[in-house]
Amino acid sequence: MDAATIYPIPTRRNVCIVAVQVAIFLLIVKAAAAAVTAWQVAALAAAFAILGNSIYAVIHEAEHGMLHPDRRVNDWLGAGMSLLFPAPYHLIRQGHLGHHRRNRSDDEAFDCYFDGDRPWLKRLILYGIITGCYWILVACSNVLVLVVPFLFAKRWFEFDRPSAAFMESLDPRFFRLIQLEGAAAILLHAFLIWFFRVPPLVYAAVYFGFGFSWSAMQYVHHYGTDRDVVEGTRNLRFFGWVDSVWLNHNWHLVHHRQPNVPWPYLPALGAGSGEPRESLVWHYLRMWRGPRHTATRLATPASAAGGGRSDG
Repeated sequence: MDAATIYPIPTRRNVCIVAVQVAIFLLIVKAAAAAVTAWQVAALAAAFAILGNSIYAVIHEAEHGMLHPDRRVNDWLGAGMSLLFPAPYHLIRQGHLGHHRRNRSDDEAFDCYFDGDRPWLKRLILYGIITGCYWILVACSNVLVLVVPFLFAKRWFEFDRPSAAFMESLDPRFFRLIQLEGAAAILLHAFLIWFFRVPPLVYAAVYFGFGFSWSAMQYVHHYGTDRDVVEGTRNLRFFGWVDSVWLNHNWHLVHHRQPNVPWPYLPALGAGSGEPRESLVWHYLRMWRGPRHTATRLATPASAAGGGRSDG
């Protein structure tokens, strides 16, 4: 039997989670309009850090075709929730599935630099990831795909191998759709700021609570792991209730080994492996050591798994 039969998608639960997430998101935006002190803004930013990463976990399920069994519904839900990121769904989906192909290879080893690389650039990129700048770049892509679409080409990123590999992997057939999604994200957030009368700086500060935490966690599961496309990650732990709200995203090694298994089944599979779960906070702090020089090279395998039921 295939994974879809053994590990069925929890369709009703997923749809309910999406509805609850949207409702809480709107409550946070409404509360942001009434925030008058720095402490209130900070509290809302912390709340949105928890919620936003849960929203991303839903997007992640959609990227792998595991949010809804109907592919069209799956992608509509994924695209809709990506507006709250905000990012074009068909852009970040290609990036994430490409991550499963390139993980820990020379095309995606942010904690390493090789002979001929610029160490200062590698440090800038890694520290940008762990301080929230990566999320800012992704959010800015909504504007960039509309204003300077020519930038999304490999030739502009030859100075950085991971960026060049990502740009080369983009399917041009999706670009018009990516532009529509970028425009929709801009219009949605402009409307929310206007409708709820949220001061733009407050809105940005609350959103950056999510942006910083999301960006900081994008490499924490991979930093310093084996240079292996599948095994080059780890299972981590945070507060138990947060792990649940984040749809078991911290069972990352399990996910990379079986990217077509939906989120409810990951803890049992991980517990069955007997491998330890280490502290997410500790490994985040380790990343501040920065990238290290290595002479070990690893090409992206041509046969690397795409990453789920929706790969293609």
